[in-house]
Amino acid sequence: YTIKNDRNNETYIFSDGILEEDYKLPCSNLNLDLDSIRIRRLTSRKSTTKIIPSLDGSSKVQTKQETFKRLKDYERNHFESVYSNISAKTPIHKRVDNEKIEDLITNELQERGLNSNYEYAVYSNDLATKVVSDNFTLERESTYGVPLFVNDEFNTNYKLYVNFSDKKKFVLSSILGMAILSLAFTAVIIFTYASALRQLLKQRQISQIKTDFINNMTHQFKTPIATINLALDAIKNPKIIDEKDKVLRYVKMIRDENKRMHAQVENVLRISKLEKNQLDVSKDKEDIHDLIEEAVTHVDLLVKSKGGKINLHLNASMSEVLANEFHFTNVIVNMLDNAIKYSIDSPIIDVYTENTAKNIIIKVKDNGIGMNKNVQKNIFRKFYREETGNIHNVKGHGLGLAYVKKIVENHQGIVFVDSEKGKGSTFSIKLPLI
Repeated sequence: YTIKNDRNNETYIFSDGILEEDYKLPCSNLNLDLDSIRIRRLTSRKSTTKIIPSLDGSSKVQTKQETFKRLKDYERNHFESVYSNISAKTPIHKRVDNEKIEDLITNELQERGLNSNYEYAVYSNDLATKVVSDNFTLERESTYGVPLFVNDEFNTNYKLYVNFSDKKKFVLSSILGMAILSLAFTAVIIFTYASALRQLLKQRQISQIKTDFINNMTHQFKTPIATINLALDAIKNPKIIDEKDKVLRYVKMIRDENKRMHAQVENVLRISKLEKNQLDVSKDKEDIHDLIEEAVTHVDLLVKSKGGKINLHLNASMSEVLANEFHFTNVIVNMLDNAIKYSIDSPIIDVYTENTAKNIIIKVKDNGIGMNKNVQKNIFRKFYREETGNIHNVKGHGLGLAYVKKIVENHQGIVFVDSEKGKGSTFSIKLPLI
């Protein structure tokens, strides 16, 4: 554009333009199938021209170059556009190689603290190219994919797929420690809960046993106490006090009932001492057959009063053991007494002895009511009695068989039972011979 100064007749011309040059860029370093790329070089130019007229009619021209610079941004964009269009037609294996891809993937994994094996491949429009690792297998569900060489319109024909062959192993190893801790804490919680529940049930059972024991003990003492009171009242009767025979009979009744109560207390104390290892159980050489016959004499009258019978089958050829005469006689008495109490009809009891290589086995068989498997598991527990609701046909504290078990174990023996409901029971004791 032009500005003219009328006062001194000078003219100013301002110009702004672009100088365009074409040149060829060699492609040897660009890995393209072309000799060269035609590129434009553009230069921005600004100048001011001053025209001064002379008196002789000629003009003096003064030109001043104000700016002169390359348009590098435009050139770069132009180059990238040309290169992109040309390289898009170049095979992928000439644009990127396996080594470059492996370096990129390895570096990315290291930055993220991952150490995992991987396989990769570049696909063009869902078709495999030459850029692929040796053991790559495309599995859509477990393979990761990212686009390559995206243009300005966000379109591309290439996609890089990577899968991790030991992904499951890596993930499992990363969470294994936490999983083990979780399982350990869960196990501890379950164990603690189960232990607490077990203790709760045990306490409840103990409470029930305690209640049953108190009820049974009370019942056992009520009868002899009532009998003693009746006998005392009878003795105080003026009509009877002068009759010596009746007084002696009532006195004997009082003595018997007193012995009965004393025996009940002794049973409880004996079990308590056994559990605390305070009961003196000295052992001497004893003949089991003699102890069995002694025990039978203690219960013979009771059996006969019920119309029953005790049959002895003492077949053991060797019968000498180390035993405490008093306690082991009580063991056999308790077993016989148990057989009598749980026989509905007249008790028929068979006592057997037999030998094994180094032991003698004593068996007490009855024709009683028998017991189921659950009762058999608990029959030797202290205070245990078979649950029969509120019916107490058979009285006792549940201490007799617990005492038997403790004494037998003290003699290095074992005791067990074989029974069937309604078909009687057989209690067996196995003791070592001398």
